[in-house]
Amino acid sequence: MRVAFFEDRGAANFTPVALTRPVFELICGQFSLRERVLRQLGVTEWGAFLRNYLAGTYRASEPEAHVNDILWLSRERTLVLNGRWIPTASALAALKPDEAAVVDGTVVALTLDPMEVPLITEDNWDDILPQIARSRKIVQARGVLLNYPWDLIEHNAAQLIRDFQLQRFSPSQNEIGPEVAIQGPRADVWVDPTAVLDPFVVLDARRGPIAIDAGAVIQPFTRLEGPCYVGKGSQLFRANVREGTTIGPVCRVGGEVECSILHGYVNKYHEGFLGHSYVCPWVNIAALSTSSDLKSDYSPVSVPLAGEMIPTGRMKVGCFIGDHTKTTLASLFNTGSSIGIMSLLVNGGEMMPKHVPSFSCVKGARSIDEWSLERALHTARTAMDRRRVQMSAAEEKLYRYLFDRTRTERTDAFRRHRERASQHH
Repeated sequence: MRVAFFEDRGAANFTPVALTRPVFELICGQFSLRERVLRQLGVTEWGAFLRNYLAGTYRASEPEAHVNDILWLSRERTLVLNGRWIPTASALAALKPDEAAVVDGTVVALTLDPMEVPLITEDNWDDILPQIARSRKIVQARGVLLNYPWDLIEHNAAQLIRDFQLQRFSPSQNEIGPEVAIQGPRADVWVDPTAVLDPFVVLDARRGPIAIDAGAVIQPFTRLEGPCYVGKGSQLFRANVREGTTIGPVCRVGGEVECSILHGYVNKYHEGFLGHSYVCPWVNIAALSTSSDLKSDYSPVSVPLAGEMIPTGRMKVGCFIGDHTKTTLASLFNTGSSIGIMSLLVNGGEMMPKHVPSFSCVKGARSIDEWSLERALHTARTAMDRRRVQMSAAEEKLYRYLFDRTRTERTDAFRRHRERASQHH
């Protein structure tokens, strides 16, 4: 079976967390859409059609993928899947070649015939697929069509439960010592045999399952509340992990985390609260840094994506932090904050701005300026070296491109900040 994942124009709504990756690589539950589909379907070949500037890094990270390769797409019939769709397992199994699956009026799945491929270019999926779909039987598909980053958070708990059930975990083979307390069904707790759970750890599966992957280390006085997932090689230090949380691979986590997704390689070692948030790789959240995820008047939260304020319609929304951003001690994030990639946030004793463009240096609410690209790259390399990972040439090229691409957003944000500051004076 051949499968191709594609991004439509809706991918633009997932800044900053999708600035450096296609939307089908964003995590919801234990996996990204791409990982989940490749696990569930008998896929022999797969392709990816994404924003052109991401092609270089994606080819390097996924060498088996056919990236933006229209010729490959034209060789055989191929199931194409919208990267913003999180299908149920039954929805995937029910897909038929003569049908076009639709969610909320958007085509999310369709089997392309080679004769139809000449109609497609890298950037016209939104326009051509609905036309091709008219020659198929239209079916309403099950699952969720994501529109904004906070949708990943909203559906994470339910997806964690579904992913746990689909894994068909057998009872853990390693002996969990009597000093580890399990609350709820023992069958809803799975611990990889190579994971280490120290005494005085609490696994509370009364609200949902808990999965702890290979090489994870859970230190004493940590409490995990399901549904949740701890990824390969991650370490938890006296952490209070609340329901609906995904901790990706090689993270360091302490303090309180609620209903959040830590994509992987996130450092939040110390005390502080993180709630209803999505944090990208190589972010360092310093000790006592805290994010608000609820306004004091309980009103709906708006989030400034690329500077444009978007109403979420939700009461609990935290922050969305792009790759390689660093904070200093006791940084404070406002409800519904959008923090770009490769930024430096210095605590100034005040709440950080809700909108921090990529490559910015922020000192509380007092000042915001551009962070030198070379200094940002140096800091990123240093952080990666600490985990024995090297920045590739393709990644550096991507960051240099994004520095130029986000320049207008920075200029506009800095101007607005100066105008507000002058009004206060």
